[in-house]
Amino acid sequence: MVSDISHTFIMKFRPVLKRFHPDKNANDPKAADLFKEATFSYNLLSDPDKRRQYDSSGFEAVESDSQELELDLSSLGAVNTMFAALFSKLGVPIKTTVSATILEEALNGSVTIRPLPLGQFVSKRVEKQCAHFYSVTITEEEARAGFVCRVQSSDKSKFKLLYFDQEENGGLSLALQEDSTKNGKVTSAGMYFLGFPVYRLDQTMNTIAASKDPDTSFFKKLDGFQPCELTELKAGTHIFAVYGDNFFKSANYTIEVLCAAPFSEEKENLRNVETQILSKRAEISKFESEYREVLAQFTEMTSRYAHEMQTIDELLKQRNEIHASYTVVPLKRSNSSKSRSKTSLKESKEDGETREKRNTRERPRKKKWYNLHLRVDKRKAC
Repeated sequence: MVSDISHTFIMKFRPVLKRFHPDKNANDPKAADLFKEATFSYNLLSDPDKRRQYDSSGFEAVESDSQELELDLSSLGAVNTMFAALFSKLGVPIKTTVSATILEEALNGSVTIRPLPLGQFVSKRVEKQCAHFYSVTITEEEARAGFVCRVQSSDKSKFKLLYFDQEENGGLSLALQEDSTKNGKVTSAGMYFLGFPVYRLDQTMNTIAASKDPDTSFFKKLDGFQPCELTELKAGTHIFAVYGDNFFKSANYTIEVLCAAPFSEEKENLRNVETQILSKRAEISKFESEYREVLAQFTEMTSRYAHEMQTIDELLKQRNEIHASYTVVPLKRSNSSKSRSKTSLKESKEDGETREKRNTRERPRKKKWYNLHLRVDKRKAC
């Protein structure tokens, strides 16, 4: 059903988006509304998660889960891309979608697909808002053992790992996507088809919660821990792609595909850890209500503590003032006031001496009677 919808309608949205884009219809509010509707529909059909939600619960489920901003960077100009990158740096959660051009080319079967041998890795550089497609062929035995596809970037580039369903007409429709996340010194993304439910963690929900309240961020940390749509792959050829999701530069990446047969211990460890995470999510949900109740009591107690302390200080101050009023002795100046007066007298005295010295220097000197200037005429004899 999803594939039929995608194949029929996705190719029609790009011309519609171009036709009703606000840059071309600045003074047409009707065009702006049509652009919003077309953008919403395109985002719905190009996102596998939203398509699944729409199929199960209709538009209400999609609209309630689509509060974060989503952008197709390939359709933005340089200025808008710059603003989007700035907001992302400031911590605003901006979810990007796969370019409509890439999806159209995949649906038309006009993409270049490189073979990727099982058990090997390839390192490449993909341009922003472009994709490299890879085909992986697995046998029945490898399918039963499990299959893993991982991508990582040592320079922390942003990218998407995509998985495509193959249509009868030879085209490809997007079925799964994983956004890269920071993991230590690298960014990485992976798809794990191990024959049992494997979970993915959507950190966008936690980012939105963190911007509102740190406590909410903690309690909602595992809300994005949801099971992947596919748990296993059948024998045959499967198509993956790496999509460059940086705002301005190309993305360096390394992709590898592995049979899970040699990793039996890791499979069991993953299953156990994710079981514990699910159990912990249920515990945290219960703990949140207890924490909120105690926090409310604590806030009330601290507020009362501050109020009582202020009240006691005011009462003691009034008591001291009443005690001090029982006296007929005139108030004496305090030592501090005496010292201030002495300092002021000393300063005034020093100022007077300074002025007197200045006046003395400025007055002309009077000649003494014995400082007579005797003029001797050398021409006359004495």
